[in-house]
Amino acid sequence: MTCPLCQSRPAKRQCPALERNICAVCCGTKRLTEIRCPDSCGYLASARRHPAAQLQRQRDRDVSLLWPALSTLTERQSRFFFLFQSLAARLPSDPLRPLRDEDVAAAAAVLATTLEAASRGVIYEQAPQSLPAQQLVRSMRGAFEEIAAELKGPLTPLEKDAAKALRGIEDAAQRIGPIVGDTTRGYLALLERVLEPPGSPAGDGPGTDGPPGHGTNLVLP
Repeated sequence: MTCPLCQSRPAKRQCPALERNICAVCCGTKRLTEIRCPDSCGYLASARRHPAAQLQRQRDRDVSLLWPALSTLTERQSRFFFLFQSLAARLPSDPLRPLRDEDVAAAAAVLATTLEAASRGVIYEQAPQSLPAQQLVRSMRGAFEEIAAELKGPLTPLEKDAAKALRGIEDAAQRIGPIVGDTTRGYLALLERVLEPPGSPAGDGPGTDGPPGHGTNLVLP
């Protein structure tokens, strides 16, 4: 039997909240968020008894999924990567038009193309089709322009670094959802966990060093 939530993995765990079997991944990642687990659930009780191990396993998995996009980035490119990701994770959401992984990929691709063209002295403007993606492009571009305004010197290296980070985000937003079994918000859900602020139940993720979107979080040349 296939899990009714992800429609991909075997359903081997009896869920008392849904009164049907689901897969272990959906049980672990959707517990108390998308699934209203009763206190009588044995899996919930086990997770509460061993929260540290469960969180560490989730964090290890999240980092391993992000690593292909991060592994070739320099320090400054990595800071851009987490800055732009934090803007995506915290973008105000319209219930009627929620931000989806495909919107993040589209926004990152459009802005990366714009910055790559700018680094070659070419003016190129394009807008993604969806409204949430357009809103995210404006947010990320505003953050980049704030950083660029503080830079004394040529913009080309900064444009190239930001574009490289955005290509990494485009790749991650397209790749991670199918792996975790949620092609709508699998990547965004991962971001929410990774960028959880210090002191929260999920611990402190490898986010930016200060407020999301603040230009001084980047090490400038």
